[in-house]
Amino acid sequence: MEYISVFDMLKIGVGPSSSHTLGPWRAAEKWLTNLDEKKIEFISKVQVDLFGSLSLTGKGHATDTAVILGLSGLDPEKMEVTDIPQIINEVNSDLTIKLKGQHLTPFNPETDLIFNSDFLPFHPNGIRFTATHIDGSQNIETYYSIGGGFIIQEKHQEEAVEIQNAGTYPFPISQAKQLTNYCFTSGKSISEIVFENEKVLRSENEIHEQLHNIWDTMLECMYIGCHTEGHLPGGLNVKRRAFDSHAKLIPEKTYSNPQEWLQTIRSTEVKFRQILKWVSCYALAVNEVNASLGRVVTAPTNGSAGVIPAVLMYYLTIENHDAGIKEIKQFLLVAGEIGSIFKKGATISAAMGGCQAEIGVSSAMAAGALTELLGGNHEQVLMAAEIAMEHHLGMTCDPIGGLVQIPCIERNSMGAIKAINAAELALESDPKNAKVPLDEVINTMWETAKDMNLKYKETSQGGLAVKVSLADC
Repeated sequence: MEYISVFDMLKIGVGPSSSHTLGPWRAAEKWLTNLDEKKIEFISKVQVDLFGSLSLTGKGHATDTAVILGLSGLDPEKMEVTDIPQIINEVNSDLTIKLKGQHLTPFNPETDLIFNSDFLPFHPNGIRFTATHIDGSQNIETYYSIGGGFIIQEKHQEEAVEIQNAGTYPFPISQAKQLTNYCFTSGKSISEIVFENEKVLRSENEIHEQLHNIWDTMLECMYIGCHTEGHLPGGLNVKRRAFDSHAKLIPEKTYSNPQEWLQTIRSTEVKFRQILKWVSCYALAVNEVNASLGRVVTAPTNGSAGVIPAVLMYYLTIENHDAGIKEIKQFLLVAGEIGSIFKKGATISAAMGGCQAEIGVSSAMAAGALTELLGGNHEQVLMAAEIAMEHHLGMTCDPIGGLVQIPCIERNSMGAIKAINAAELALESDPKNAKVPLDEVINTMWETAKDMNLKYKETSQGGLAVKVSLADC
């Protein structure tokens, strides 16, 4: 049994896609890490081959950009995202790249970064790195980006890298029913169970610090999205909507920081229709930042990054104005654990399971987390997660132009609203009367994913992606 940390599920990275941007970025970093400095120094040529979904929607997902940034040794958590265009322009004009930021190597993105529509056998998102050394020898490694920023090296296909053995954890969890049993026998809430497991990996201070950092990134992302107007890059000419929505909801003023903005919203009287508008505004803001190569938190993916912060903001700005970092951390712990159960039992990769694996999972994560904050017991938490996923089953992934924009951005808004509704339904229900346990809906989701036609799995070969073209926009 494996243990997937909350910080594996909630990663800070750069948009627009965790599987097509962050994953290839991390794979490039990993490949260079596996090469010692001497080998890197004597590289005369680098070739990168993208396969399957990474190839078919790679341009729209900025996979080529991500690979270049990863090879350049830049950190998606810390680099200035505003520097990205200049870095890419320099590589394209100079036809060289500084591997790990140090070793200048010939690299022509037009000929050395190859889009192959063929699919490799293990996973739809394959990426192969080939280094040719001055003595003619080669180093070749293949990686798979399996969703949510997770990567697996081909020779380690049976083990997800950076995931711990759960045998050393006080509460090893692979299914929701185990989590239920732990809560019954220990008397702990789900967030408390998760916190005990996390303490095996890091100190309490580190847990609190990292959760705080995740929330700060989410809040800043919403703040930026609500205060940025214009159109999104990529060719679809999509107008940013969060800015206009925000301007209609609250008088525009200059804020010194996102926290001041949050407090202003909390002090504003909100009516029912405005609640729906605020939740949508939060979600749209995040995914418009994501679509612009901005910094977001995978939750559990970049394409679904807006659902969890939108629902958490709903709680802070509508349900409980007295809530603070304690409740925020509680929410993130529950959400992360629910996401990990989905990953173990099914997938969080749209290339494997369609959009049900992204928006559906994020909605389930948010629904469960909100339920605990609203006073629900652990059974109601898992019931809320089940309800949210049940009404996303079969959702396809068919991005127009391979861009994480249409229908992806709006789906975050819908996923957030469904999560809130699922939480309310669970809170008003007796879990003993539930007919569908969470583990069964996860199994159903996985079976649905396997039955789904490939053209609806992030390949842009079916659905909306072929009904609307870039030329029509």
